[in-house]
Amino acid sequence: MGKSFSVLKYPYMKNCVEFYVNGKFYKAFGRDAFNRLSDFLRQNLFLTGTKEVCCEGNCGACTVLIGKITNGEISYLNVNSCILYVYQNELFLTLMLSTEACAEILSIETNDALHLPEVAAILSYKDIPGHNIFGSVIEDQYILAEKTVQYYGQPVLIIAAKNRESALKAKKLIKIKYRRLKPVLSIEEALNKSAFIGIERSVERGDIREAFKLAENVFEGQFFSGGQEHFYFEPQSALVIPEENDCVKVLSSTQNPTEVQQIVATVLRIPFNHVVVETRRLGGAFGGKESQGTPFAAMAALVAQKTKKPARLILDRETDMLCTGKRHPFFTKHKTAFDNKGIIIGHETNLFADGGYAADLSTSILERAVLHSENAYFIPNIRIKGITCRTSYAPNTAFRGFGAPQAILAMESIIEDIASYLRVDAIEVRKANLYGTENNNTTPYDQIFENNTLPRLFERIEKESDYKNRVNLIRKFNSKQNEKTRGISCSPLKFGISFTTKHLNQANSFVNIYLDGTVQVSTGGVEMGQGLNTKIIQIVADEFRISTDKIRIMVTSTEKNNNMSPTAASSGTDLNGFATINACKKLKHRLAEFGGEGVTFEQMVKKAYLNRVSLEERGFYATPKIEFDWETGKGSPFYYFTCGCAVSEVEIDRYTGETTLIRTDILMDIGNSINPGLDRGQIAGGFVQAVGWLTLEDLIYSQEGMLLTASASTYKIPSIHDLPKIFNISFLENNENTKNIAGSKAVGEPPFMMGISVFCAIKNALAYIDKDVSIQLSAPATAEKILSLLLSHAK
Repeated sequence: MGKSFSVLKYPYMKNCVEFYVNGKFYKAFGRDAFNRLSDFLRQNLFLTGTKEVCCEGNCGACTVLIGKITNGEISYLNVNSCILYVYQNELFLTLMLSTEACAEILSIETNDALHLPEVAAILSYKDIPGHNIFGSVIEDQYILAEKTVQYYGQPVLIIAAKNRESALKAKKLIKIKYRRLKPVLSIEEALNKSAFIGIERSVERGDIREAFKLAENVFEGQFFSGGQEHFYFEPQSALVIPEENDCVKVLSSTQNPTEVQQIVATVLRIPFNHVVVETRRLGGAFGGKESQGTPFAAMAALVAQKTKKPARLILDRETDMLCTGKRHPFFTKHKTAFDNKGIIIGHETNLFADGGYAADLSTSILERAVLHSENAYFIPNIRIKGITCRTSYAPNTAFRGFGAPQAILAMESIIEDIASYLRVDAIEVRKANLYGTENNNTTPYDQIFENNTLPRLFERIEKESDYKNRVNLIRKFNSKQNEKTRGISCSPLKFGISFTTKHLNQANSFVNIYLDGTVQVSTGGVEMGQGLNTKIIQIVADEFRISTDKIRIMVTSTEKNNNMSPTAASSGTDLNGFATINACKKLKHRLAEFGGEGVTFEQMVKKAYLNRVSLEERGFYATPKIEFDWETGKGSPFYYFTCGCAVSEVEIDRYTGETTLIRTDILMDIGNSINPGLDRGQIAGGFVQAVGWLTLEDLIYSQEGMLLTASASTYKIPSIHDLPKIFNISFLENNENTKNIAGSKAVGEPPFMMGISVFCAIKNALAYIDKDVSIQLSAPATAEKILSLLLSHAK
């Protein structure tokens, strides 16, 4: 950094900090102590934690360590439990992004920028010693653009400087000339050009043609759902420290440390074992750091290798939003056959996902969408097809639900349309088609839906939400006045738990017991606010029958746990918890011979040590009984299903299109919860995030492919005002779920789908005005879109 930084004294009780920076003396007291240090580091060095100057302390949401490294030793000041490592001679990085959506690069002029004394390096793809192309599934994505750019915001150059100001100054001096080419800016354009990523996926059962031929009613339509920005608190970031023998240490904000390790190694052209990746915790991710944190770690690693100095890359919010992918927009064409009672006898859906310019995880996301297209309903004759379209946008990526929300939303929208057409309550259509009624309990891909609790969920939530009475009240309300209209809907969920890529369903864990009876646990799971570490601690405490304060979860590191799967697919607790139990059981077996009445855990440990018995163990777990063949479209891709129901009631202002969420009741079957408090938080958070996707968050692009809503000032996420005025969350008792860890069920992604009840309630409200209005509604159902529909109806 070229900065002299030293702390003179730090009496914690008074929270006073005295420090020198470049020979100038600073002194701060109380709350201001943290603000002054954070402001200086942020404004001059662009070094922040996941929450900028929150001053809350001890929340565990962020780490900010202020200090320096001299001769290999670190000295640091811990203020309010927020810590950020500051390395001597550290370089700050920023990126030069493409200003065209599809173009040939004619020339790049960097001489003026390189003449700045504080600029250490400006690197392009030509400076990469190894591979510039990478990909989680298909290798088709560039670390840095080569001869052409494929989307607006694609990284072209890395600028490394001694401070943020110099890096940004250098960025303004760089000139890139382009020759504009024709971009593909919609799914429709991609379809017309047959621009696809991967191959078509499909599942099928029964005789579709015969079903449509004999049907009393046939409904055809199409549906569009937009993308969604992850908007994690902590942007994409990485710090890379060069070490001896061409090795590097990578501190990465990633859900997938192993992928970061592998890609960094291939970019630098060094063996995998020369790269150690550490991830202590994330300031949010939601899928956005499963694969998309990888290239930024590789960029920082490239600078560290070239300059032999620590390199830090932290994207600002606008850069992050411009150059990273989102939730996939989906375009769906569907045709449904049903009788006059609303029973669906035939259904055909074609799913088209917007993948952006490169594959990323799109093919796997498309597969999960196909496998969830029927949602909670048994349909005897069904055909689901899906393919990913290649467009001129950032590669779209994993987002909470991983393709299932888009497919389930389309299905639930169809249910609302059937109900509107038949002029019946949608809950009756749902109950008539529900899995588990009349022993119809097999999915279109031939997996038996074991331990199906959907009928119980519907029965209970209908009573607890007072559904029928509220429907009558809504009808009376809508019949008496024209300024507002209300709607209500009950939507279900059946969400498969497991990675659909079989080899990812594995994990390892390392458990160390120390002589004082304390325990360290290292897993491949990444804590990103979902409470994984807390649940692992509880699991270990239960196994050893010791208090939770004796257990410490160590930093996630490729040095401790090799070949990890990403923390995703709602499988973090399942995989890492079972692996940890496996290790604990081995240790318990060894300790058993040293136990007895009145013997404490600590005494057993000491006896075992004196008898030269190992007090460390590695555990491994691979999810059993999962097989699937895409050639036949048959198998059991999921270990089990998490289910739920939600009832939401909304009110729409017919003069503004604004929606108010009056009440939501959520009932979920999550088995025997390991930590009900955490799970309740996951359910509430997932629901609200879905409400944002379906009613507020609209990604707007220019005609040239530039994201216009690339900041908090233009992209609207939910606030406290968007919560239901009445919000009830409850769990269904399910003691029959014995196959999973502690009888629990995954709860990371499934609650997101509960927000679909809000979109369906909006459709229900619009159906009171005109049954044809709701059919035209796409997601997100923003106030502008709703008002446009209402004005169109008025004409």
